[in-house]
Amino acid sequence: MDQENYCKEGRYLYCIVNSNKETNLGNTGIEDNFVYMVPFNDIGAVVHHCEAEPYKSDNKEKAAEWILTHQYVIDLATKEFDTVIPLTFDTIFKGDDEIVKKWLSGEYHKLKALLVKLDGKEEYGVQIFLEDDFLNKMIDENEEIQRLKRGLENKSSGAAYLYRKRLEERVRIEKEASINRYAKELYNKIKELADDVKVESAKREATERWRGKQLILNLACLVCKDRVKDLGNMLGEVNKKEGFTVRFTGPWPPYSFVRELKTKMGED
Repeated sequence: MDQENYCKEGRYLYCIVNSNKETNLGNTGIEDNFVYMVPFNDIGAVVHHCEAEPYKSDNKEKAAEWILTHQYVIDLATKEFDTVIPLTFDTIFKGDDEIVKKWLSGEYHKLKALLVKLDGKEEYGVQIFLEDDFLNKMIDENEEIQRLKRGLENKSSGAAYLYRKRLEERVRIEKEASINRYAKELYNKIKELADDVKVESAKREATERWRGKQLILNLACLVCKDRVKDLGNMLGEVNKKEGFTVRFTGPWPPYSFVRELKTKMGED
């Protein structure tokens, strides 16, 4: 192959599998590309031929279709090989199958360790919300808060202003403490049932569906398949409690647990 064509040639990577079986998934890839496996030792990369350029489009529907197809191929690979390391959309190496094998060789021990970690497990999302009304009611019943409210009575405007500021600060502290206490308690219960847990940001704009609720816990959980039911049952009990709403989603490809994986190849 001449140098010019080599520079244009690339391999699009979907995922890594715990198998060296030289198989293919047919024309199931992005833009109906032929998807096949590049093996190395006892693992392999699921790929298709492409130009060594990112997939870009101003058409949002086309871009969304590519992402869905990327996910579809990973789902097919999961059914075929059971355990996979999913790679992000647009993971492209410049070169041919040999460059993929070179990367697999360089990352082999890390990839193998990840595949062992992920074996028999699935990723689930857990979001737990606390209703504002429930939290406010609980804070109103706090003895210190009630004492400060009583202190507002029959106060001059200046003294009342100071009391009101103290009250607002105390309410803020009590709310924060209550949220942290609930979040820590629930996190510990979930961690007992999960193989690994990643804490995601709980600071996000609420959609209309979640208005009037605070997101107090946002987790990605790697769960053994035989413990998913236990986790679901425990979260179901939390969801029944006054003031709490649980969102339990999955299974998903374990993207949250492979973020440290390097997918950049240095050029020779």
